[in-house]
Amino acid sequence: MPTNFYMYFITALIPLLIGSVYYHPKVVGTAWMNANRFTEEDLKGANMIAILGLSYLLGVMISFAFGGVVIHQTGTAQMMIPEMLESGSEAQAVFNNLMATYGDHHRSFGHGAIHGILFTILFVLPIIAINALFERRGGKYIFIHFFYWIITLVLIGGVLCQTLHWAPAI
Repeated sequence: MPTNFYMYFITALIPLLIGSVYYHPKVVGTAWMNANRFTEEDLKGANMIAILGLSYLLGVMISFAFGGVVIHQTGTAQMMIPEMLESGSEAQAVFNNLMATYGDHHRSFGHGAIHGILFTILFVLPIIAINALFERRGGKYIFIHFFYWIITLVLIGGVLCQTLHWAPAI
């Protein structure tokens, strides 16, 4: 676990912040409403506390999952658990040596952003498109959500990759 695990909770705010701007009527909110066949009346009366609270919780889940995607050192740790957690073990020494030598490789905002782009194209876009096809939504619906997620995951991936730091296994 990173020493600054609180970054997962900070990056979980990104979907809410980007969504508040992106889905604003002056940006793509009106197009989004049209693609969903919503009216202003349809959107009234929602429990915004529940929607925002659950969205934040889901954002936390996305951040925790995405941390493992953008930070390759996580895979090294996963391969060596539980042995690396044994004090003085050979696995712990190997892990600490690997992290001292390679722990800072591919740890930039740009690297995380590239993963955000690739993940959105190869994973998120197909999910959105499959749902849209069965819901009989058009390409406009797909691309509105696709661009929201590409912006969001570029920022989450970039921030996590740049800021998460792993301590040596003790």
